[in-house]
Amino acid sequence: MVQIGQYNTLKVVKQVGFGVYLDGDDLGQILLPNKWVPKETEIGDLVEVFIFLDSEDQLIATTQTPKAQVGQFASLKCTQVNRIGAFLDWGLDKDLFVPFSQQKVPFEVGRYYVVGLYIDNTDRIAATAKIDRMLNTSEPSYRNGQAVDLLIAGRSDLGFKAIINHQHWGLIYFDSVHQELKPGMKMQGFIKKVREHGGIDLSIAPPAHKQADQLQEHIIGYLNKQPGGFAPIHDKSDPETIKRTFRVSKAVFKRAIGGLYKAGRITILDNGIELK
Repeated sequence: MVQIGQYNTLKVVKQVGFGVYLDGDDLGQILLPNKWVPKETEIGDLVEVFIFLDSEDQLIATTQTPKAQVGQFASLKCTQVNRIGAFLDWGLDKDLFVPFSQQKVPFEVGRYYVVGLYIDNTDRIAATAKIDRMLNTSEPSYRNGQAVDLLIAGRSDLGFKAIINHQHWGLIYFDSVHQELKPGMKMQGFIKKVREHGGIDLSIAPPAHKQADQLQEHIIGYLNKQPGGFAPIHDKSDPETIKRTFRVSKAVFKRAIGGLYKAGRITILDNGIELK
């Protein structure tokens, strides 16, 4: 079934002077204008396209890549505000509409807003800043340590709120953040804990054992750059010194140098660590 606001792989059924028509199944034939038709496209070829309504409310296909599909979330720049609402740049020639009723605060031109995409009652694709209603409220089935896609969406008193895999809310606590985070940032994260009532704790760093494995090579590279292969930092160093040098917690650092010591790659001294 062909879906508006999603990617669809459709067959070319007719060629005309201004483009090609695609088989839209129950939606009928859908025009893919010449400016978006891949070179050497012929009748019978399959083309991956995004389907939306043009300015005349006609179904149209494009090979342009929108920044989000219906049911997904993105941080988008406001390009215009008029008497009916706001418009956002979402990567297509036609900007994305946000009704006033779907704005939590009045949108301003030039600013970015985290929004979700939906189909309104006229089959148009629109956006909403009231994203709670779009997120999945069913019990999540994530496992601890699972890698997920995150979109930072805001702050709370405890940390940064993030949308997980375009589906659930999660929280990154302030005390686990070792880099600057801003609303709209996209990144990989990890499930830290799924709480009894559905709350999800997140980390933007891999689980400790994975961090330690990655950190080991970083430590070796760091020591190779130091005079004599020595660094005045060790398992009893101040946590802030470790964080400032390697951007990890003291626990992860101790695990990493412990592994390097057992592997015979470093010596742990009273005043630092040294390459063997």
